[in-house]
Amino acid sequence: MIAYTYIVRCADDTFYTGWTNDVEKRVAAHNAGQGAKYTRPRRPVRLVYEEAFSTKEEAMRREWQIKQLTRREKLALIDKARESQYNK
Repeated sequence: MIAYTYIVRCADDTFYTGWTNDVEKRVAAHNAGQGAKYTRPRRPVRLVYEEAFSTKEEAMRREWQIKQLTRREKLALIDKARESQYNK
């Protein structure tokens, strides 16, 4: 099983970080109001970042690390990932 850590940008321009083994399904759940309590009043959300891991524990550890970052650091992480995606 592959596990993912992800960041969504909420409608109020805040970020929510979580982990899942199905990113598309999880983002759809957030947008249907069935995701985290934090995202329910902040819909719609848009996926802006994801990382893949071989275990749930690794994804959960990375989720915790990202949650410790400042907003500025999260923006830098998202921008760096976007740049590397375009430079492939």
